[in-house]
Amino acid sequence: MKEIIETVRLKLREFNIGDAINLFQLNLDPAVIKYTGDLPFKNIEEAEKFIVNYQEYKKHGFGRWAIEEKESKKFIGWCGLKLNEENYIDLGFRILKLEWKKGYATEAAKACIEYGFENLKLNLIIARTSEQNYPSQKVLEKIGMAFWKRQYCEGLGQTLYYKIEKQMLK
Repeated sequence: MKEIIETVRLKLREFNIGDAINLFQLNLDPAVIKYTGDLPFKNIEEAEKFIVNYQEYKKHGFGRWAIEEKESKKFIGWCGLKLNEENYIDLGFRILKLEWKKGYATEAAKACIEYGFENLKLNLIIARTSEQNYPSQKVLEKIGMAFWKRQYCEGLGQTLYYKIEKQMLK
């Protein structure tokens, strides 16, 4: 269980097999996956298989990371970077509904952006969100990302693209 990032309230770490139940429950909530284009896992075993087959850490040195509330060690979602099908490094996050409106997505996303620029030496990070997903748009704007373009994205439909470049952070 490799810890990657620590913030004031959160720890971001690599997924482990014990996260299967957490990922299953996270994706089971229709409100959480409403704008993602993802389907819920059919069962915990399918979530376990996802974790076992998740190769992003080995292939790229980064990926989506489990978010734990530091004090309680409670799983609250995931956040992280991934190389997407368009060859952009893409920021993504997903938080349990019970934990919405506490600033966790903003805190984790900001930490991932900083990690990407400082540790991974990236120059550009993008994020994509459904046009109707206003809370995610607000998070992206709070962390300094700027609207870039509107484009169709498989699974999301009409999508807003945001970006941040290393020099924008300064």
